[in-house]
Amino acid sequence: MFAVSAVRIDPKDPLSGLELGERPEPAPRPGWTVVTVKAAALNHHDLWTLRGVGITEDKLPMILGCDGAGVTEDGTEVLIHSVIDPRDGEPSILTEAYDGTFAERVLVPTANLVPKPAALSWEQAACLPTAWLTAYRMLFRNSGLRPGDTVLVQGAGGGVATALIVLARAAGFRVWATSRSEEKRARALELGAHAVFESGARLPERVDAVMETVGAATWAHSVKSLRPEGTIVISGATSGAMPPAELTRIFFLQLRVVGSTMGSLDELKALVRMCEATGVRPVVDSVSPLAQARAGFERMEEGEAFGKIVFTL
Repeated sequence: MFAVSAVRIDPKDPLSGLELGERPEPAPRPGWTVVTVKAAALNHHDLWTLRGVGITEDKLPMILGCDGAGVTEDGTEVLIHSVIDPRDGEPSILTEAYDGTFAERVLVPTANLVPKPAALSWEQAACLPTAWLTAYRMLFRNSGLRPGDTVLVQGAGGGVATALIVLARAAGFRVWATSRSEEKRARALELGAHAVFESGARLPERVDAVMETVGAATWAHSVKSLRPEGTIVISGATSGAMPPAELTRIFFLQLRVVGSTMGSLDELKALVRMCEATGVRPVVDSVSPLAQARAGFERMEEGEAFGKIVFTL
């Protein structure tokens, strides 16, 4: 079957390890189901895999792709929850210990399948299990926010950031967003942000919570933007993971720093219900055939995307 795989690790030139070509069909396994993939979304995790984060050379080649939606052998349309929780051992996500969704077919635990609502397109459904699920947990489990509170989303444009803007607006929060790009700030307003600011700009007032996925480039601004006893929820560090910690401000103002990664199967089901109930839909940057995946990886690496890059089969 055709697939997009990581075959080498190169931290400086990750795309040199990207290979498009034939891979063996997934072998049947008790309690697991083969899903014929209809659409799969690209995540920064796929680039990190090519850089060697969360994987070692002995696991290669590895089919990439954490997000996906498709059809089971009996014709059921499903989303794939990519967090694999073995009976013994640490949980992982697809592409770390198990092949991912950038293939014609993928093998996943049957318990990880969630029915796809008819109202969502294949492309929209494929965006939910990673970036949108991450945003859902950040907002509704880890932020401590209540409707009417103000939330700052750093780095509007990425898959998680656009999801945060849309979900936060639908939940009744006052949504502020930042970006270096004037175009992305304008698009964040179109998505539902109440106000937008240049990265690092002084805000009109301090916020109740900051949603942080950028890391080093925005960390100091995130800390300074919080009210006393406010919360930073961080789920990524695309610009670097080692900024100055700002410890004095954190302890003096009694700020909370909460790490957040992905979400549970029940949270994915709740996210699907929220999409059905509110009409919110994932923001799709571009759609292309899986055979053109390299161009999508290049677009993500260069920071050009606004929303999710999706591949179809």
